[in-house]
Amino acid sequence: MELKGKVIDILPEEKGQGKNGEWRKQSYIIETQEQYPKKVCAEAWGDKIDGFNIKKGEELTAKINIDSREYNGKWYTNVKIWSVEKASDGNLGGIPNASTPPPAGPPASGAQDTPPPPSEDDELPF
Repeated sequence: MELKGKVIDILPEEKGQGKNGEWRKQSYIIETQEQYPKKVCAEAWGDKIDGFNIKKGEELTAKINIDSREYNGKWYTNVKIWSVEKASDGNLGGIPNASTPPPAGPPASGAQDTPPPPSEDDELPF
């Protein structure tokens, strides 16, 4: 799925320790540019935080996965960003855009147009 809008706030980065090691998460509040704008809190995890380099006030298109889980009878929903295209430079999360020639050498492993598989355990208690 895609989420298009403007970054209106960036929440403090969260860090923690889980059974698989250290983790970090950055949450962004993105406001859609529709007749009736919606505000969505979307998260980037780990090295993607630095790779995306999202700034307050930027307009972007975020490719997202939406996941809900139940914990103690309540449901929790996460919106995870896995790729970003910024309106200002047309660059897709550090990936060259169509006007940029591809880098020399073999292609990188893993397709950028497909979302990563959902993780079994993302270090959260729910």
